[in-house]
Amino acid sequence: MTAAPVWCENRDMSSSTPPAGPPTVLLCTDGSDLALTAIRQGLALLVTPGRLVLLTVAPPVDPTLVTGTGFAGGVMSFDEKNDLVEAQRDAAQITLDETVVELGNPDIETKVEYGDAGRMICDVAASLPASVVVLGTHGRRGLRRAVMGSTADYVVRHAVCPVLVQQAQD
Repeated sequence: MTAAPVWCENRDMSSSTPPAGPPTVLLCTDGSDLALTAIRQGLALLVTPGRLVLLTVAPPVDPTLVTGTGFAGGVMSFDEKNDLVEAQRDAAQITLDETVVELGNPDIETKVEYGDAGRMICDVAASLPASVVVLGTHGRRGLRRAVMGSTADYVVRHAVCPVLVQQAQD
């Protein structure tokens, strides 16, 4: 599978001011080969990346697993939920560490967040503040996109900075 880079940008950035100094690049990964390809090609297109921040977003643990819903009781204890959160955090950090090794740059900062991937990427981009966000997309269309959603589409529409999207090609 080959991939071609696509440059997408938030249309209304008049309210945001570019960060001073070298650009901060937010690199997004889910641990997939597509994400790694997107990061590599995105970095190759950027002339002078400054600060590099690698982000992965883990889904939150459903609190109803502990509290239950309506008539149904919880299926795990609070301690079991905490163990699950800790295991997710460890797995996410392993994904980040492996990506840093693959990129060959030990100076990349890593960050794990929990929640909806699109929203969290936009929140982190705003809080850094990032000069550009780099991420991959599976390029789903039609019903699959409507049902599964598109993290890249959400980020392109809501990020406060330009977004570089790498699309998978068959």
